[in-house]
Amino acid sequence: MCIRHPIVTMNCNPGPQSSIQQQREHWNRNHSTSARKLVQTEQLYNHQLQQIITYFVDILNAKGTLKQGIRESIFSSIKEIHSINQVLLVHLESGCIGRGFDLFCPNLQYYNTYVDNIYNASKVLRIQLKKNKAFRRFKKLQETRSEFNNHKLEELLQLPVQRIDQYKHFLQNLIANISPDNPEFQPLSRALNVVCTVSQRIENNTRCYENHLQLCRVQKLLKGQQMKVLAAGRWYIREGWLKVVPPKGAQTKPMMFFLFSDMLLQAKRCSPLYPTNGNKFVGQHAYPLQDCTVEKLSFPKAKLLLMSSNQVDLNEWYKSLTSAIRKLHSTQTVVHQRDEFCPRTLREAPENNSTSNSTTTTAIPQRNRNLGSSENDVKVHKSSVECKSSAPKRMKQSQTPEQSRVDTFSFGCVIL
Repeated sequence: MCIRHPIVTMNCNPGPQSSIQQQREHWNRNHSTSARKLVQTEQLYNHQLQQIITYFVDILNAKGTLKQGIRESIFSSIKEIHSINQVLLVHLESGCIGRGFDLFCPNLQYYNTYVDNIYNASKVLRIQLKKNKAFRRFKKLQETRSEFNNHKLEELLQLPVQRIDQYKHFLQNLIANISPDNPEFQPLSRALNVVCTVSQRIENNTRCYENHLQLCRVQKLLKGQQMKVLAAGRWYIREGWLKVVPPKGAQTKPMMFFLFSDMLLQAKRCSPLYPTNGNKFVGQHAYPLQDCTVEKLSFPKAKLLLMSSNQVDLNEWYKSLTSAIRKLHSTQTVVHQRDEFCPRTLREAPENNSTSNSTTTTAIPQRNRNLGSSENDVKVHKSSVECKSSAPKRMKQSQTPEQSRVDTFSFGCVIL
């Protein structure tokens, strides 16, 4: 009888050297797989870029269907991108991945140009499809080619943007599966840092574009052009219905509030008697968040009392307000530090100005208390600026134009 138990025991309990070898083999397999996929996708990507240039850019240039400026606005630096990617592909196919990316990354400014223009390219393309019948027919005809596999031009133009994220993914996998002592480790790490910078640029551009769309949407919701929502540096945060409690205890009134990075906008729905404005709002007050504090359960000197029966919604509003104010304060702190040697800041009032209508209040420190009932409140102290629609019709004669541009008064905001 043959007993093989000792042999089975040795196989089931491999030594430390065997485990290390297995791990190295696992890393090598993963590295080889990532490198192979990188080369294959790069070949396909270069082929797609070549097809776009051949069947769109070059033919449009030869036929003159689009003017040069319009053509460049749509396709941007796609020719330069194809040129540097051809060089990268040669190195990847020869197995010199680190060397290839070392030569590729210094030319990523062509990708920066392309990603910065991508939203403008989409806009110009939409305009040309509406007004240029010849281009519309040409685009439809070219998209039916088998080379494009039923992809629209709008989708093809996104390929360079999408490729950056793919490079980031491949480089991370390659670095994770090689030793720091490997000669490829340093060049791949440098390439990853540069690619991540471009990827972050794409994300920032996307955020800015989406924020612009939100600001445009809110601006269209407001009747007329008296309240300007579109402003440089302004970020949309949230919106929702809250009930305004009059100071004398009258019946609450539902109002729509839009929170931005620098102000809280109060608006009311237009009268349903006007069908064209049935879904629009009239801006009533714009409360700047500068020097504003938010408090819970703080009623003294409150000028704006808001109510909400939804605890979750209340907490979200509180978090959004405090976060917006904190970010605004941090930004202003940097600006004030830079201007500390200026003889006078913009917020200073003239010493001999006795006709100013602005008043000041002491900011109450922020508190965060547990609520004792189902109703909740948040207080905001800040100078509020009324919309032009609610501004006084007459101006005091003693006021100068500079003094009358911003008429401020202290207010507090409590959300119940």
